[in-house]
Amino acid sequence: MFKALVMTQGEDGLASGAIQEMDESQLPAGDVTVAVEYSTVNYKDGLCLSAKGGGLVRNYPHVPGIDFAGTVESSEDDRYKSGDKVVLTGWRVGEVHWGGYGQKARVKADWLVPLPEGLSTKQAMAVGTAGFTSMLSVMALEDHGVSPDKGPVLVTGAAGGVGSVAVAILANLGYEVAGVTGRPETADYLKSLGVSQIVAREELNETVKRPLETETWAGCVDAVGGEMLARVLGQMKYGGSVAAVGLAGGAGLPATVIPFLLRGVNLLGIDSVMRPYEDRVRAWQRIASDLSMEKLEAMVKPATLSDLPQLGADILKGQVQGRVVVDVNA
Repeated sequence: MFKALVMTQGEDGLASGAIQEMDESQLPAGDVTVAVEYSTVNYKDGLCLSAKGGGLVRNYPHVPGIDFAGTVESSEDDRYKSGDKVVLTGWRVGEVHWGGYGQKARVKADWLVPLPEGLSTKQAMAVGTAGFTSMLSVMALEDHGVSPDKGPVLVTGAAGGVGSVAVAILANLGYEVAGVTGRPETADYLKSLGVSQIVAREELNETVKRPLETETWAGCVDAVGGEMLARVLGQMKYGGSVAAVGLAGGAGLPATVIPFLLRGVNLLGIDSVMRPYEDRVRAWQRIASDLSMEKLEAMVKPATLSDLPQLGADILKGQVQGRVVVDVNA
């Protein structure tokens, strides 16, 4: 038997979550059974924990949690054996397949990545899907010629999960980092992670008629989308790149093609869900080498399974700062 946060659907069609005792026989099909140690809370988790499942959950009962780290308990795949430390992000786990909000999980071996040397399972979930996506974004910017000598890099939604880790990685690599936030009280937190310039959300949150503004940013990690992304595109330096990772500000893009045609700006889409195995391994190795563990620890808020319903609501309201690490065994 093991404990899990299980979402069940009522007669009114609305879902709610409660911690339940589960039998291992109830786990879904998969090659590898993992004793989960830690999970985390991402925006998608907030959606899956909501009354309507955010349009992501297909069937109930359901165990959310789009990522986890733990120890292999049993494996039918030769790549993993009992005792191996592993990390899982993506592959729609926690959405259509039971996820990490339980003390056990059963998944396909193809979805797992060995825990990088030098990282603990707790640190891996302090990084989580958000941090993994941040590293993919930094790698994409580098692959398109962005480097510290080219000028400042902007991070939107800087105090959130993706933003916090992106700031810490970029600062550690020697970039000048500007952070956008709508919460002035997070300024000291962001500066502790490496932000050298705070940009108020209001400065970028409205559409302007000018398709191009002063060339300001060499690169950008954008977790907001919407009008802010459109505005940032017009402020990019010639040949600059924006890694688009989120839509906290909306899925629309009220922009023109002028920044692409006259300044050669690159808009890079970052997907972390279906990323190939080789990319995942490369990103996790970079995380282990290029992210300050001291700064990572500074952005962590501990939580337990019982905290998840409230945290899910909070993250959808933009009220979660940094990274939440869920000890599923606490």
